[in-house]
Amino acid sequence: MRHEKRFVAFSIYAVLTGLFFSACITGMPLSAQTETIFQPSALASPRSEDRKQSDTFMLVSEGKASYYSNQFHGRRTANGERFNMNDLTAAHRSLPFGTLVRVTNLRNGRDVIVRINDRGPFIKGRVIDLSAEAAKAIGLLQSGTAQVRVEAIDKNASVAYSG
Repeated sequence: MRHEKRFVAFSIYAVLTGLFFSACITGMPLSAQTETIFQPSALASPRSEDRKQSDTFMLVSEGKASYYSNQFHGRRTANGERFNMNDLTAAHRSLPFGTLVRVTNLRNGRDVIVRINDRGPFIKGRVIDLSAEAAKAIGLLQSGTAQVRVEAIDKNASVAYSG
């Protein structure tokens, strides 16, 4: 009897905790960042037979980016590989590992394509953490943070940056 009461109490606690976190996630203000999901092929051609099989949904968000380097160099990332601050990689909260993402610095227009290999950032208001090399490519090293646009792109694209 006592175990049944504990089970019921734990179940109620679990449901309430789940509802609380669900409300927190969906109730976050979007003033610091915005996200939109769209299918680019739908804009190019309304006929489904004209769309390529490789076209995928894209996530577009804007917000603050930061970078991480020395203190994590050589440590394991969330996907199991070793972090190399000289690679063009990034951490994102929800995009699948291996997703290629174009990150554009909104202040200077420079962009870089990085591969998601870690989870983060864990600081409120940030949308992506870049490796030091990626941060250098878009002019982020001096300030440490910048307003950026994040666009998930086709996996067939290559990892590179424009200068």
